[in-house]
Amino acid sequence: MKRYYFLFLSALLAVLCLLGGCGASPQRTAAEGAPEFVKAMTPEERADAILARMTPAEKIGQLLMIGVHGTELNADSRFMLSEYAVGGVILFDRNLETAEGVRRFTKELQEARHGKLPLLIAIDEEGGLVARMKDILPPPPAQSEVGKSGDAALARKWARETGEKLRDFGFNLNFAPLADVGDGARFYSDDAETVTDFVREAVAGYEEAGMLCTLKHFPGLGKGEADTHLETVVVNADRETIEAEDLVPFRAMIEKGKPESFFVMTSHIVYSAIDKEHPASLSRAVMTELLRDELGWQGVVVTDDLEMAAADVYPFEELGVRAVEAGADLVLVCHEYAHEQAVYNGLLKALQSGRLSEKRVNESVRRILLAKLTLEKNAAK
Repeated sequence: MKRYYFLFLSALLAVLCLLGGCGASPQRTAAEGAPEFVKAMTPEERADAILARMTPAEKIGQLLMIGVHGTELNADSRFMLSEYAVGGVILFDRNLETAEGVRRFTKELQEARHGKLPLLIAIDEEGGLVARMKDILPPPPAQSEVGKSGDAALARKWARETGEKLRDFGFNLNFAPLADVGDGARFYSDDAETVTDFVREAVAGYEEAGMLCTLKHFPGLGKGEADTHLETVVVNADRETIEAEDLVPFRAMIEKGKPESFFVMTSHIVYSAIDKEHPASLSRAVMTELLRDELGWQGVVVTDDLEMAAADVYPFEELGVRAVEAGADLVLVCHEYAHEQAVYNGLLKALQSGRLSEKRVNESVRRILLAKLTLEKNAAK
C-alpha cells in the first residue's frame, strides 16, 4: 500500500510540474507531452492543479497586464516578464511597426513568459478611429457604421475576420467590442436592444476565430460627457435608466454567453446612482454587488488602464489593491514600468499581509487560468 501511495504522489507531482512550469522550457504548452489522464482532466480540474502549485508571487503576476516599450524583446520587457511573472501584455502603435516585426515580437514575448500557460497578448482593435497598426492591418469599420447597416451578421463577419488576422499576428485577446449604448462612432447604437444583437454576433465571430474578446466598458460609457483618459467623469443617470438602457447588453450576454469566451472591462466613470464615491474600476458596488452578485458574471473582470486620469485617486501601490478588493481579476497598467512595478508590489504586499486573502486572490487567478486553458484549446485546433 505504501508503495502505491508513493507512486501516486510521484505521478501527481509530475502532473503539477507539467501543468505549472517547474522550470521547464516556457515554449511548451501545459498540455504538450502530458499523459493521457492529464489530457482527460476538465479545464476546471487542470486550473485547480495549476493553482495549487503556484507561489504567491506567481499568482500576483497573473493579475497584472502591462504595456511594454520597444518593437522587440529587450532587457526591460524581459525583466518584467521574468521578475514579476506577468501574465499579460498589451501592445500599442509604439510596439507595432512592420508585419514581420509584430509577429516576431509577439513570438518573443510568448517565449519569454513565465511558465507554460499562454501569455495574454492584447490589443485595442475596435475599428474606425480606435484601431492599432493601421499601416499594417486595415482596420474594420467603426462600430457605428456596422450598426447603421441594420445587419447584425456584419458584426459577426468583421469580428471573425479581425480575430483571424490578429491571431495571425500573435494576439489572443482583443479589447473589443463595445457593449456600451450611446451615440457616437464607437457605439453600435443608442438603442439597447440593437446593441445587444450586434454584440452577441460580434462575440460569436471572435469565438469562431479562436480569439478572446472583451465587452466594455461596464456599466456603460455612452452617457459619459468627457474623456476618462483626461479627467474624472460622473454620470448622474438614475438607477432605473441605467437598468433599462446601459445594462441591457451586458445582462443579455452574461445570461447566455460563455464566461470563457470573453472578458468584461470596467470603465473609470463614476455612476452616482450605484456608487457616488468610486469610479467603476474601483467600486465594489459595481464589480462585485452588481456585476458578480446581481448579474451573475463568472468570468474575468479587467479594469481599464489604471494610468488614466479618472483612476488617479490613489498611489499606484494602493490602486491595484483597491481594484482587486472591489472585484477586479486583471488590472491593466499600460505605460510606465515604475507604475507597473508599484501595482505588482502593492498587490503582493497586500497578499502577504493578509489584507488580500489567499481565497480572494485564488478566485481571480482561477478565472484567468480557465481563460488561458481555453486559448490553449483554440491554439490546438
